[in-house]
This record gives sequence, C-alpha cells and structure tokens, in this order.
Amino acid sequence: MADTLDCWIYKSPRKDEMYLYVPAEDDFEAVPAALLERFGQPVFVMQLALSPERPLAREDVKQVMSNLREQGFHLQMPPKLEPYLYHGNED
Repeated sequence: MADTLDCWIYKSPRKDEMYLYVPAEDDFEAVPAALLERFGQPVFVMQLALSPERPLAREDVKQVMSNLREQGFHLQMPPKLEPYLYHGNED
C-alpha cells in the first residue's frame, strides 16, 4: 500500500506565492503565532493527498510529508525570481 498523507493548502493574503500546508482542515495549532501573524489570515486553496510517487510542482513531496508529520505544518516560500527570466537576456 502506498504511503499517503492528506493535507490542506492555504495561501498567504500578504505574500504572493507563499503557501502553508497543514495536516487537517483549518488546523493551525502547530504553526508558530509569529509565523501566522506574518502570513496573514490563511486563504484555503485545496485539499490534496500527498504521496512520494506523486511529485509536487515546486516542493519536495517527501520533505513536505516529513514536515507535516514532525512539526505539524510546512511553509512553502515564494520562488526567487531571476529578472532575466522575465525581461529577456541582455545579449
């Protein structure tokens, strides 16, 4: 049987492309208060069944699952933008 873990994903209303993964709907108990304050009121995005066989677009699914099990949440930070990717090369 595959190793799966349900999670709920919320986006930050304050920081584009910042997401918070938690192991149960609206369960922010394990998230430090200071982090929630900076994150803002979480906005529900989706519920997902995580599995090592199903990769995530920008996160290591095994690390996300480990963080959910060990610390009760996973924070996905916004990607670091490279200006040349959006404005073309200078050559």
